[in-house]
Amino acid sequence: MVIFSRVDTSIMSRWWWTVDRWLLTSILLIVACGAILTLAASPPVAARLDLGTYHFAIRQFAYLPLALLTMIVVSLMEPVMIRRLATLAFICFIALTISTHFLGAEIKGASRWISFAGFTIQPSEFLKPTFAVVAAWMFSEWRKDNNFPGHYICVALFVMVAALLVTQPDFGMTAVISAVWGMQFFLAGLPVFFVVLVAFVFMSGSMIAYLTVDHVKSRVDRFLDPASGDNYQITRSLEAFQNGGLFGTGPGEGDIKHVLPDAHTDFIFAVAGEEFGLIACLFIIGLFATVVLRGFSRMFREDNLFVLLAVGGLVTQFGLQAVINMASTTHLMPTKGMTLPFISYGGSSLLSLALGMGMLLSLTRRRAGGDL
Repeated sequence: MVIFSRVDTSIMSRWWWTVDRWLLTSILLIVACGAILTLAASPPVAARLDLGTYHFAIRQFAYLPLALLTMIVVSLMEPVMIRRLATLAFICFIALTISTHFLGAEIKGASRWISFAGFTIQPSEFLKPTFAVVAAWMFSEWRKDNNFPGHYICVALFVMVAALLVTQPDFGMTAVISAVWGMQFFLAGLPVFFVVLVAFVFMSGSMIAYLTVDHVKSRVDRFLDPASGDNYQITRSLEAFQNGGLFGTGPGEGDIKHVLPDAHTDFIFAVAGEEFGLIACLFIIGLFATVVLRGFSRMFREDNLFVLLAVGGLVTQFGLQAVINMASTTHLMPTKGMTLPFISYGGSSLLSLALGMGMLLSLTRRRAGGDL
């Protein structure tokens, strides 16, 4: 079925014929999986908190239209507009992230959220996609003109972002942003000496976090030696996958979500494993892999360094976040409170991912060129 004619010159027609439809379809299927799993996983959590049965599902579904609209509208933009949007949003959310240190609501020992008018927003979530695009811009301008100190500006911005996240504290997001930034710096032509230096700094930072931050040390120790502490959530998570087998127990028939505190957020993949089985989990993994591989495929066809670095950053960030969540859930790495993109419950996460994927869809569209 043809939605738009090729002779149609409207903005939506041009978008339809230039957007990467494999990428778009994969993202929409992930969103659909997220909607189904939120309905499956969230009622027991709501019941434990004395909320309405579908409290979390209704809130998530309220954000979905806004998220999809954001993704489509952003994907209609040209690269130069993406750069401007990312810069303005980055400045805005840096200011909001700073304000969390003074006005933020403390939840589970961290001040990452700002509450107003009945809604709670986590500004740092929006730093991930916007910083990736701003960093790509600075690195590309540096490579165009070596007299422009784009790499120094980017280092300063990275130090500022990392410092804000560490002091919240949010070491998981710091690690993701650091990995993406390091990858972009490497692709931009970082000398080998600095590659080694950056790697040393990252490793040293990880070691310092392990030695000085109690909950980081506890999670690593419990991963290496399960008998060294409480592993209740990961034990229940692995039990969920065992119960599910190949085809699962059936929608709504899982038991582990009734005793797993974060079944609708950090451990929603375990709910998928129990109720829908290994086949469904492999399907979800395949969707994430399609987004990542399709993004990299488009990236390596690019002649424009800004687009190459921005797409590389956005795709790496998306894939890395998914890998961390699923690896934590299956005990392949220490547990980390990180959402599974578009699937875990969370309005800030959903909207920030929509912004990031909108920028990715825009930058991977087929175009004859343009002034960046």
